[in-house]
Amino acid sequence: MQFNDTEVVALLGALSNAKAPSGFEEETLDVVRRFCEGWARVDENTLRDGLVTPTSFTGEKPVLMLDAHGDEVGGMVRCIHANGTMGFVELGRFSPNVLAGQDVYVRATDGSWVHGVIGVKPPHFWSEAERAAGAAPLVLDVGATSREDAVARFRMGMGEPFVPATSFSFDERTGVALGKAFDCRAGVCAMMLALRELAGRDDLPFDVVASVSAQEEVGERGVAAAVRHFSPTVALMFEGCPADDTFSAPDEVQAALRQGPMFRYFDRCMITNPRYQRFVLAAAAEAGLPVQTSVRTGGGTDGGPTHLLDVPCVVAGVPCRHVHAGTAICALDDVKTTAEVAVAVAERLTPEVVAGF
Repeated sequence: MQFNDTEVVALLGALSNAKAPSGFEEETLDVVRRFCEGWARVDENTLRDGLVTPTSFTGEKPVLMLDAHGDEVGGMVRCIHANGTMGFVELGRFSPNVLAGQDVYVRATDGSWVHGVIGVKPPHFWSEAERAAGAAPLVLDVGATSREDAVARFRMGMGEPFVPATSFSFDERTGVALGKAFDCRAGVCAMMLALRELAGRDDLPFDVVASVSAQEEVGERGVAAAVRHFSPTVALMFEGCPADDTFSAPDEVQAALRQGPMFRYFDRCMITNPRYQRFVLAAAAEAGLPVQTSVRTGGGTDGGPTHLLDVPCVVAGVPCRHVHAGTAICALDDVKTTAEVAVAVAERLTPEVVAGF
């Protein structure tokens, strides 16, 4: 199959630029709805899961559910200080020390977004204790001069979210994309490409649907509701997984750029069904598509809650450098290959094969 690079870049860019931390996934779903116009319906539950049903859905076949989470790591206003700065909590987990000095967008109480910064005390004013610890308190700052100013002029409020202010970019010469939220918007992009391709196939023995699930970064919360909605027989999850090719020893790299999707055997939330994993790797090899495998000592995915509901699943991870920071890097070829592998797997799955998992 052939994907139009211009379309893929536009979709990935729109998804990356969507401001949608955990619990506030609406902008991701808006992008998905636009992409689905004319061939699929997108419903939404109270968790902000996007439940995507192609018009080709028959309701008479077993269901293959694709899944990728629509949220990103971000934060939430915890309090507004007398001087106009704000305390905050993280939604998900940023890598240590990346927030200091990061410019962000903070949602105002009227729904607009205000440009601000995660402020840190200049080193000139650090105490000896702060120097010894190598850290000083962080605040969220939009330029207000008092609590009243923050509320009246900037319309700041407790419980409002913020995200990094990174803008997506793509270099056609190198094929490299930079942006925020590639965990998991790179996965969402690959999933939607695969779903559209599969939605046009009437010869498949499965009805194929998709979940753009919510609140993965705060404990994989949304996907269980999506599973209950669709009642799938089998699932294939997509991720924007952390690439390790910039810091691991060469013989320990398990997720490198330009080497295709990574399929994990193990992480903190799931031991992948070994029969399903072998089937996927064989399907990719038969289709001539590159894949990578890993055994992870940390991290988790939507596969965790899904397999506990007795739905066999595997996780296709698009390798992304520097996830859980303000800016990440991925290769467009890996996004497209991940979609192609998913299509190759779906083309070869049968109810009899799944019964053997």
